[in-house]
Amino acid sequence: MILDYGSGNLRSAERALARAGADVEVTADPQAALEADGLVVPGVGAFAACVEGLRSVHGDRIVGKRLAGGRPVLGICVGMQILFDRGVEHGVEAAGTGEWPGTVERLHADVLPHMGWNTVRAPEGSRLFDGIDPAERFYFVHSYAVREWTLQSELGGSRPRVTWAHHGEDFVAAVENGALSATQFHPEKSGDAGAQLLRNWLTAL
Repeated sequence: MILDYGSGNLRSAERALARAGADVEVTADPQAALEADGLVVPGVGAFAACVEGLRSVHGDRIVGKRLAGGRPVLGICVGMQILFDRGVEHGVEAAGTGEWPGTVERLHADVLPHMGWNTVRAPEGSRLFDGIDPAERFYFVHSYAVREWTLQSELGGSRPRVTWAHHGEDFVAAVENGALSATQFHPEKSGDAGAQLLRNWLTAL
């Protein structure tokens, strides 16, 4: 299920998930989003606008309830960013959903936005990147990211698996934390590697 809250390339994500083998629907219905086997939260544009749109359909509560019940959620691009405590863009600070500690900030890089293909450094034991060659590249379009990771353990005591990428500086490219996963890049635009990542996520549902 893909959550429609007025942000994100919904049709692109829908097509990519269908190609990866999912029986996928796009919905703004809270009950359907709550009951789905897996929920994808996409997002493009400004952090503050995405959070506002998410809250307008009670998406923050839906995500929180799903995670409390161990039901998988996948955030993509700004859909990942709004899972953190806060975002700062153009001097404007907005609160995120607070599922993870951290601040989404402007990258320190000579060229922004970071647009195009880049490699990532996935941790050992990653489920999302299982079977994906470390040399594979993923498609990014963003100027803001989380530059520090501070959460040391998840429920049950295991450490979240954090994937990093570099553009001017290191930033968080993906996170796997219990039922909650997210990518800063767009798997639906990342060719075969992105399709494999989506299949890996779907297999774990």
